[in-house]
Amino acid sequence: MEIIYRTDIRPDTDQIIDVYNSSGIKRPTADKQRIAKMYDNSNLIVTAWENDRLIGISRSLTDFCYCCYLSDLAVRIDYQSSGIGRKLIELTKSEIGEQTALILLSAPTAMDYYPKVGFQK
Repeated sequence: MEIIYRTDIRPDTDQIIDVYNSSGIKRPTADKQRIAKMYDNSNLIVTAWENDRLIGISRSLTDFCYCCYLSDLAVRIDYQSSGIGRKLIELTKSEIGEQTALILLSAPTAMDYYPKVGFQK
């Protein structure tokens, strides 16, 4: 399995919704316009692709110099535990630079995941 990571593309809203629904993340996916607006107003999107299939995505809001709020991290359930989420976070950190703090507010179900990839509570 070859996974390609990109920071230069915003996936189609239907692709985003499909990843959200298949990942277990709770977002208002029944409201396509709202999901589209969430991405229209985000300024850092990192994606993971297998061929032309979106399999993972992270969405952040950042000033690229002081703080970055990583709002969404979603990986299709059948690709979870393969390092894709970790790589999406790593690439987000790379894009924002060392001086920028990466901030997470996480759902209770994600509280066990983030310490595994180097974050502190």
